[in-house]
Amino acid sequence: MVTLRFSRTGRKHIRRFRLVATDHRMPRDGRYLEVLGHYDPTEPAQEKKLVFRKDRVEYWLGKGAQPSNTVWTLLRKHGINKATARELRKKASAPQA
Repeated sequence: MVTLRFSRTGRKHIRRFRLVATDHRMPRDGRYLEVLGHYDPTEPAQEKKLVFRKDRVEYWLGKGAQPSNTVWTLLRKHGINKATARELRKKASAPQA
């Protein structure tokens, strides 16, 4: 199963995270399928805290990827909710004409 979660980067005491799509069996900072964005919790500007590629996040959600609780909370603040994810999965599973 594919999971959308954060992978930690940065230095000691200076946290930064990458938003990645990864297999759920991989370790937190291990191999990933794709980098989708980044998150800087210390950034004072709200619009720069979480920067991600919305089209790719929606692609993975459409394929059935499960976001972690933290990622899910932040995505909801940016307009991606369960209804959106459900619609994306329906579109992805619909037969192609």
